[in-house]
Amino acid sequence: MRMTGFLSILAAAVLALTGAPALAATAAAANTAEPVPMANTTSDPAIAPKPTPADPILTATGAARAPVEHVGQPTDGWYGVQTQVTKTGEEARSFHDNILVPLITVVSLFVLALLAYTVIRFRAKANPVPSKTSHNTLVEVIWTLAPVAILVAIAVPSIRLLAAQFAPPPKGAVTLKATGNQWYWSYEYPDHGGVTLTANMLKEQSEVQPGQRYRTPADGPRLLAADNRVVLPVGVPIRLISTAADVIHSWAMPAFWIKLDAVPGRLNETSFTIEKPGVYFGQCSELCGARHAYMPIAVEAVSPAQFAAWIRAKGGTMPGAAAQTGTTPPAGLPQMSPATVPAAKTDAPFQPAPDNATTPVAVNGTAPANERQTGNTGTLSQPSGQ
Repeated sequence: MRMTGFLSILAAAVLALTGAPALAATAAAANTAEPVPMANTTSDPAIAPKPTPADPILTATGAARAPVEHVGQPTDGWYGVQTQVTKTGEEARSFHDNILVPLITVVSLFVLALLAYTVIRFRAKANPVPSKTSHNTLVEVIWTLAPVAILVAIAVPSIRLLAAQFAPPPKGAVTLKATGNQWYWSYEYPDHGGVTLTANMLKEQSEVQPGQRYRTPADGPRLLAADNRVVLPVGVPIRLISTAADVIHSWAMPAFWIKLDAVPGRLNETSFTIEKPGVYFGQCSELCGARHAYMPIAVEAVSPAQFAAWIRAKGGTMPGAAAQTGTTPPAGLPQMSPATVPAAKTDAPFQPAPDNATTPVAVNGTAPANERQTGNTGTLSQPSGQ
């Protein structure tokens, strides 16, 4: 009986040891299961909900618009702020370069010269008997009025800039809602049929599995390239609304002079108008957790005609075209009869990308897989020759 009990215990131990790999494999499979959108329950903290269908090509050559060096991105050895492509940004750059920097330089040199003069002129060897001067009316008036004048010179343009950043956008502005998540961005165009997209950072080739999309120079700089770019029209006012799903984030785009906090349960708003087409990069600017540094923002500014074509190709609608299709205009837009609503026009015909045009090819010749766990879900095609 005792031998039988011993054999039973031994057999149970053997089964436990031999079954451990299988249990581990089962647990690993469970951990790699498809995550619930907007939930951080997976092993990879950069997981985002499945993106919307692939974006159409935005250039006539069948390639994604490549960023321009020194424009809309940080540059090694560059001194000063980035080239600004919004009116407010250009005013802020002028204020920084023409007022702040000269003023700071003059004040710093004056204080340094005054300190050097004091050290030399009033040293103990030159003044064995120290002065007992108690006050000087002229000097006291100067050191009171001079700082006041300096502060006024800084405050007036600063207040004007702050007011301009939060001025309400005019009618007809394009609304973009940005939601910060740990650790990716999701976007919505509420006035254009609710078009949505999710943006993850593109990883380097050495960081992904064979067949998965990785960053190329056409996507943008390292740590700034995103698999989905926000598309906005040039010359049209933009209303940016920000919020967050978990912790505080911040939507920052240096070339637009925009830094808008995204707070859970709160909607923050600002407006701007992009004046030049191109690709611009930013990042989350609020410490939000372990992968805070991996929340890039990529914005592609295109002509209004290209923007309208992109919206329609994404399944959205342009405001004003809803009445002609028998649908209800988005909230906030006036009700208009079909006879008074002009059809949306484009400067050139738009050709959606072929089925395989938006699937970049990896160097090993295999088609990249859309793996959410890697944060490399791709929608923009790579330029020819990549």
